Amino acid sequence: MNAPDDPGDPDAPEEPLTCARCGRTADTLPLTWTFSVEDGRRVYFCEDCSRTNLRAIEGRLDSSWW
Repeated sequence: MNAPDDPGDPDAPEEPLTCARCGRTADTLPLTWTFSVEDGRRVYFCEDCSRTNLRAIEGRLDSSWW
């Protein structure tokens, strides 16, 4: 199994990463960011957006709902 940041991994995030809620960017995937799979693609959220919407994330609600 490949590591998430392995260039051979087809699911590896493209650089730079962008938060789907606020637009914050990061050159690499910070440990404090989260992601979900929505409509077959990975969607990343920064630490602040993840904390603000923690209950919705734990309830497995799509980001379009929150």
